[in-house]
Amino acid sequence: MNFIDLRSDTVTKPTPAMRQAMANAEVGDDVFGEDPTVNALQKKCAELSGKEASLFVPSGCMANQLAIKSHTNPADEIILESESHILNYETAAPAFISHVQTLAINGEQGIITSEQIKKHIRPTAYYFPKTTLICLENTHNRAGGTIYPIDEIKKITLLAKAEKIKLHMDGARIFNAVVETGISLKEYASHFDSISFCFSKGLGAPVGSVTCGEKDFIIRAHKFRKIIGGGMRQAGILAAAAIYALDNNVERLKEDNDKAKYFAKEISNFKFIELDAAKVQTNIVIFRIKKSDDEITKLKQSLKEKNVLISDGSYGSMRAVFHLDVSIEQVKEAVKIFGGLLN
Repeated sequence: MNFIDLRSDTVTKPTPAMRQAMANAEVGDDVFGEDPTVNALQKKCAELSGKEASLFVPSGCMANQLAIKSHTNPADEIILESESHILNYETAAPAFISHVQTLAINGEQGIITSEQIKKHIRPTAYYFPKTTLICLENTHNRAGGTIYPIDEIKKITLLAKAEKIKLHMDGARIFNAVVETGISLKEYASHFDSISFCFSKGLGAPVGSVTCGEKDFIIRAHKFRKIIGGGMRQAGILAAAAIYALDNNVERLKEDNDKAKYFAKEISNFKFIELDAAKVQTNIVIFRIKKSDDEITKLKQSLKEKNVLISDGSYGSMRAVFHLDVSIEQVKEAVKIFGGLLN
């Protein structure tokens, strides 16, 4: 059955050309540092981000958690936005893996400011946890794919440096921001001590993420990757897909952003949809349906019966995510189906 799958950009499947690159990948034992394709990917990501080194890992969650573990000590505190992926979707990993406390700040569309952060940096008295890390998310998933303003990033960077606090970017979908703003990955990354990004979302690879930073940071992260079970052997098969994605699927992310904006503009005209289409910036659309919970459940079932899959957002909202496996024709068909059910 040919579903129009708007649940997530993680549902993308490798194209025939990507599969061919995987099949042809030269491989070795990565735990021994001998997989040439993994080494090539890590070198490529370090160069793209302007960092000294990078580390290929199985997932975005692991990439973020390795950064937290490598930047902090037990009983430290990290600052992040209250709707961030790290806080909501990583199964309390900062507490479980790094033994750190999280301090969540409510942002505006996922954005917390330097002024907000400054108020929450702990004093140095011994009975307070030590603020050692700030984590920002760009683009912000639960806020609907919002892009972190570069001017605000610069202000936060100045604050972090003055306070001797490390700064990490969860850049799972950073390339959606890159193609939308024209700001390079290297420019975004230059303001952070570490940055992670995913290959398995809009870039279309089946598995994998990367974390980038200084050599000493990556050495620590490499050790912790092994400890938590993330050592891989002939991982070049996966790294080849990531290289292919970086070489071929970055610029086309603009198409996904545009499909999301089109979808948002069209469905915002429907009677029971609550959505400000002007706020949609990248490939994620978060919206509400002004009906009862039972009616919304029935609507989702009706959508599925008409071959449209959609996911739940936060606090009763719904989420549609656009990616390379959904064509503009399918987007238009999804709009038509929504209209038939809601108008």
